[in-house]
Amino acid sequence: MVWKKIGAAVFITLFSGSVQLASAQDSQKSPSFVEYLDALKLEAKEQGIENEIVARVFPKIKPFKRAVFTGKTQAEPKTSLETYLPTTVPEWKVEKARSLFKTHRAELEAIGKKYGVQPRFIIALWGIIADFGAESGHLPLLSVLASSAYEGSKEAFFRDEFFAALNIIAQDNIDFDDLQGAWTGHMGQTHFTPSQYLLFARDGDGDGKKDIWNNTQDTFASLAYYLQQAGWKSDGTWGRQVLIPKGFDRSHSSLEIKKTFSQWSALGVTRFDGSKLPSRDDMQISLIMPDGVGGRKYLVYDNYRALLKWNESDYFALSVTYLSERIKYPAIK
Repeated sequence: MVWKKIGAAVFITLFSGSVQLASAQDSQKSPSFVEYLDALKLEAKEQGIENEIVARVFPKIKPFKRAVFTGKTQAEPKTSLETYLPTTVPEWKVEKARSLFKTHRAELEAIGKKYGVQPRFIIALWGIIADFGAESGHLPLLSVLASSAYEGSKEAFFRDEFFAALNIIAQDNIDFDDLQGAWTGHMGQTHFTPSQYLLFARDGDGDGKKDIWNNTQDTFASLAYYLQQAGWKSDGTWGRQVLIPKGFDRSHSSLEIKKTFSQWSALGVTRFDGSKLPSRDDMQISLIMPDGVGGRKYLVYDNYRALLKWNESDYFALSVTYLSERIKYPAIK
């Protein structure tokens, strides 16, 4: 789990991790799931969740064994961008993204204008994180979260998300059966955690609801608002692929290092076609080489950093940007 705080907003990225069965805490015998649930019920009431909601939802919460994590902490794929990008963004996904962009162009343009995020990036992010809504999760979320808190070493995180989910039910009047998610605790077509939903979910079509499970306009608005709050700039793009000269000092390659176009040009960096970089010095830009000096090189801007707030992986961010470029070129009529 990675926490990022920007201004007043908290950004939460949940990575798959190894979780083992919890041992007894300061006792000789671990509580049963029912006993653990009773404790959650008492805490829910202490936090102000209405008795009616507690009485309605808690009897439906059941142990959910698949909620236990089995993987390792997420790392960059053991591959290269040359193989990763065509696999993650195959041609069928490009064609689907372009078709959906055309279908939803009117609402995307309205939402993009409202939140200051170009529509192609909304579609690209949606396509990468949720396969355009096909991977939205259909498991009973409260059961998943309660079981993960009970069985896992990440108890504090999942307890917080459990109470955030209860607040979603209280705030937005969502039924227990409609509050669905994946075994990781992510929900709907935005893959928000419950606490992210409370921060970033938006009503995109003005019907008074924030339905990130079934409503594409709410999904688009929520993703756009997330990126806006992450620092997205509507008057810029994400970056560009570049070339570096032989003997280039690779110590310059880091997100921590920022230079102007002129400074990068002075170091011999050019556009990918070998032409000069833009003649402007109003931006602070970083050079990244995810696969090392022998792989692809990119100059990346602030919008790229905004994508990394979603997932701190260059492979992830570059898959989104690659799909966004394929949506943009050739122009969709």
